[in-house]
Amino acid sequence: MNNPLIILTGPTAAGKTKLSIALAKAVNGEIISADSMQVYRHMNIGSAKIRPEEMQGVKHYLVDILEPTQDFNIVLFQKYAKQAIAEIYEKGKIPIIVGGTGFYIQSVLYNIDFQESSEDLILRTELEQLAREKGAAYLHNMLEECDPKAAQEIHANNVKRVIRAIEFYRQTGQKISEHNEAEREKRSAYDSRYFVLTDKRERLYENIDKRVDQMIEEGLVDEVRRLMEMGCRRDSTAMQGLGYKEMIAYLAGEITLEEAVYIIKRDTRHFAKRQLTWFRRERDVIWIEKDQFAYDDEKILYYIKDFI
Repeated sequence: MNNPLIILTGPTAAGKTKLSIALAKAVNGEIISADSMQVYRHMNIGSAKIRPEEMQGVKHYLVDILEPTQDFNIVLFQKYAKQAIAEIYEKGKIPIIVGGTGFYIQSVLYNIDFQESSEDLILRTELEQLAREKGAAYLHNMLEECDPKAAQEIHANNVKRVIRAIEFYRQTGQKISEHNEAEREKRSAYDSRYFVLTDKRERLYENIDKRVDQMIEEGLVDEVRRLMEMGCRRDSTAMQGLGYKEMIAYLAGEITLEEAVYIIKRDTRHFAKRQLTWFRRERDVIWIEKDQFAYDDEKILYYIKDFI
């Protein structure tokens, strides 16, 4: 019998954080964050990071572990997440992966092997230079030529993943879309329950807009300004997150604050849509439509516990 693992995911602004705390307390669990931005210190507002008081004593892993000048990628996430899982098991508790980054979750759930795609620094530098000189769309067109399916799945603005996909093809001769599909066919390395929390699209979009407005009120502009003063470059991994790159453009005088807010809201809605598309492709997913529970958190928790 494999060790237990609970996954609680869903699109951004679906309400995962609050539910995850109640779930962890109900099953004697600890939480591993599957979020590419919450790993960074000093990036609290734009990442909608859980506050210490919201944790209610539940231990969280992979939150505030890196400086924003450091790089973070899926290989590091998998490594740190596996270490956290082992630590949680040693305590006799249940690990709960919480977050909306589907590929991160998949890397742990199916123990995806990334060894074939070892870094080629010369190639990476060349591709990064191309992105700077000719733009993200040019690089995305390169990916379209070698792996059309990956190009369809990876947004042009996600330069980091586009580069990784091109690298993988150049290094192995295999399309990363085919590699990922094969890895997805693997059976879970755990006795897992994979919950996707979601809501009606119009309500989800309304929550996204409210969240962005709240981020501005809480001081997102000042947060980004401080990060730039700390030495975060515009092209650094940490600055690629939604909300951060738009605020940099505002601070650089390229767009107005009103335009920046509009772009953040629009792109976050698009991101939520892509998240849902990803989760629909996953196997053995247990969907939790909040409206079907009349938005009653107790009923949702009872439903989850019944599956567990």
